[in-house]
Amino acid sequence: MRIVKALVLAVLGLVVVLAGALFLVPTERLASLATQQFEAATGRRLTIGGEVGVSVFPVIGAKASDISVGNPEWAGDGDLVQAAEMDIGIDLMSLLSGKVVVERVVLQSPVVTLRRAADGRATWEVDTPAAPDGSDLQQAESAPTGQAATAGGVMRDLSLAEARIIDGRLRFVDEGADLAIELSALDATLNMPAMDGAMSLAADGRMNGQPVTIRLQAANAGALIDGALTRINLDAGIAGAEAGFEGRVSLTDLVLEGQARGRLPALAPVLAALGRSGADLPAEYRPLSFSGQVTRTRSGEVFLREVRSSAGQIDATVSADMTFGGPRPTINAQASIPAIDLRGAGGAAGDAPGENTGGWSRDPIDASALGVMDGQIVLGIDELRTDSGTFGPIRLQSTIDNARAVTRVREARLFGGNVTGQVILNNRNGFSARAVLEAGGLSLLQVLRDTTGVERLNGTAQASVDLLGAGNSLHAIMNSLRGEGSIAFAEGEIIGFDLAGMLRNLDLSYVGEGSRTIYNSITGSFTMADGVLSNDDLLFDSPRVQVTGRGQVGVGAQTLEYRVVPSALRDNDGNALRVPLIVTGPWTAPRFRLDMEALARERLEEEKERLEALAREEAKKLEDRARAEAEAKIEQELGVQRGEDESLEDTLRRGVEGRLGEELGQGLRGLLGGN
Repeated sequence: MRIVKALVLAVLGLVVVLAGALFLVPTERLASLATQQFEAATGRRLTIGGEVGVSVFPVIGAKASDISVGNPEWAGDGDLVQAAEMDIGIDLMSLLSGKVVVERVVLQSPVVTLRRAADGRATWEVDTPAAPDGSDLQQAESAPTGQAATAGGVMRDLSLAEARIIDGRLRFVDEGADLAIELSALDATLNMPAMDGAMSLAADGRMNGQPVTIRLQAANAGALIDGALTRINLDAGIAGAEAGFEGRVSLTDLVLEGQARGRLPALAPVLAALGRSGADLPAEYRPLSFSGQVTRTRSGEVFLREVRSSAGQIDATVSADMTFGGPRPTINAQASIPAIDLRGAGGAAGDAPGENTGGWSRDPIDASALGVMDGQIVLGIDELRTDSGTFGPIRLQSTIDNARAVTRVREARLFGGNVTGQVILNNRNGFSARAVLEAGGLSLLQVLRDTTGVERLNGTAQASVDLLGAGNSLHAIMNSLRGEGSIAFAEGEIIGFDLAGMLRNLDLSYVGEGSRTIYNSITGSFTMADGVLSNDDLLFDSPRVQVTGRGQVGVGAQTLEYRVVPSALRDNDGNALRVPLIVTGPWTAPRFRLDMEALARERLEEEKERLEALAREEAKKLEDRARAEAEAKIEQELGVQRGEDESLEDTLRRGVEGRLGEELGQGLRGLLGGN
C-alpha cells in the first residue's frame, strides 16, 4: 500500500499548491510546482505534456493532459502510468475550513504497466524520499496538529467523493513466474466520503479478452490503506467464474479471516484470462463451487474449516491446513463425500477394457501432480454409484512426500466384498505403481464383467496380490508387472460351457443343459514377471470334475496359454476319463481345444495296464492250477487228507512224518524178528 499512501500525499501536495498559488502563479509555473511536489512525494518523475487548466469556484479544479509517471531507474525506459487527461477538483469552502474534500479525480484513458522482476523488485513499490528543506510538503508536515496541513491529519481529514478511471488499460508482468496479464477497457469508480469511514470500489474490464468485474466495500478506508485488519465485502468475477469474501483482511500481509465462496463453470476461459492454456474440466465435474471459513495468517498458513464444495453432482465437505514454507506446499486435509455417481461415465460396452482389441493404452501418463504438494489427505466416500452397482463405504488415507503417494485402503466395500491394503504411486525417478491388496467375498461375475468385459465365472473370491509395474504408459506398466498373489473361488459356476460334457463327449461344440459348469472351489497361486502371470497349482473341484491347471496369462499382451487336466472325471457309467483341455489366444476370443495327443498317450497307457493285468491274472490261474495238482498228488502219494484250515506245508510235513514212522516201524520189526 506504499504507492497508495504516496499518491494520496502527492494529491494533497497538489491541493496545497493549488490553494496557495492559484491566483499568483501562471499555469506553466503551477504545472512545474505540481510535478516537483509529486516527485518529492513519490520519488518518481511526473511529466505534464499538455496544458493545465484551472477553475476556482465553487470547486478548485486542475485539468492536465498528456500525463506520464516514470518507472524506477532499475526498470529502464518506459512509464509506470500514462494518461490522456487528468482532472482534479477540490471543494473550496471545505478547504477553507481545514478539510480536504476531493470532489473528483478523473483519469481518462490511463495506461498502467506493472512489472515484477525476477529478483522480486516491483515497479509499483515506492520509497518516499525525504523532502528538501523549505518544500511545500515539509511545510505541510510541520504544521500544528489538528490542521489539515499535517500528513496524518490531512489524510484523516481527506474525503474523496468520486475517483474514476475511464477506458483504462493495466498490464501486469511477473518475470519470475513467467506470467503476463492484461486488463483493458477498464472503467472504475472509487467512493471514499471519509478516510475513517466506508469505502466502495466498482470496476469492470476485460482481462486478456475475458470479462472481469470487482465490487468492494470496506468498513474503514484509512485502516484498509494502512494495512490494518478491516472488515470488507468483496465480489469478483472473471471469465464467468465468481468469487466472494466477507470478513476481515489486511492488505499489507494478505491476512484474512472470514467466509469465502466461489463458483467455476469452466476452467479454460479462466486460464485464458490469466495468460495460460490448458484442458478444461470434464463436463461431469462442472461447475466447481465452494463456500466455507478461510483463514490466512501473517506467516502464510491457510486454514479451511467446514468448506462445502461440489464438482458437478459430487458434493464434499473439506477441512484443510496448508503451509507454504518448504520446497512444496504442505496440505493436511480431510474430505467426506456422501455419494459419487459415475453411472453412464464409462462409455459404451465396446469400450470395456477387455474388449479393447488394440491392447492397453500407450498414451503418456502425466504424473507431475504427485510433485505439486506434500501432506496427508483422508478421504471418505459413503457411496460410489457405477453402472455395475453401488459400492461403499470407502475409506482412504493418502500420504504424499516428494512425488511419492502411499494410499492406504482402510476399507473398500466393492463387488459385495471388502478390499484392504495399499497402493503406492512413485514419480521420483520415472513413474511406477505398486499394489499390495487383500480382498474377500468379491462377486466374480461383477469383477470380471467390470474389469475385462468377460462374464465367465460366478461365485465369490478371496484374493491377495503384491504387484509392481513401471513405465510412462499403461501399456508399459502392464508389460512390466512383477510380483505374486493367490486366489480362491468358492461355490460357483463357469458360465457359457459345460466342461464335463465337453470332456465326456470329446466335443468342444457341446453345450449341454444350462450351458454351465458347477464347481465347489477353485484355488491357485501365481507369480508375475515382465507382465506374464505364471501358475502351476490351479485346482478346480466340482461334483463331476476335479481339474488341475498350469500355464501362463500374458497380462501385458492380453493373451492366454493355459492347460487344464482332469484328475478325476467320471461319466454316467462311473468310468474315469482324462482329457486335457488347452486354452490359447487373446482374452477377447480364447480358443479351446482338446489335447488329443495326450489323450492317445493316456489311452495307450491304460491299454498297457489292462494287458499287464490280464497277464497277471493268467499267471495267477496257472499258479493256482499247479498248486491244486500238487496238493492232490501229495495227498495220493502220502495217503493223507488235508485239513480244512491246514496249510499245504503242514499237510506235506504230516504226510512225510507218517510215512517215515511207518517205514521205520517195519524195519525195526524185521530187525527184531517180528517182535
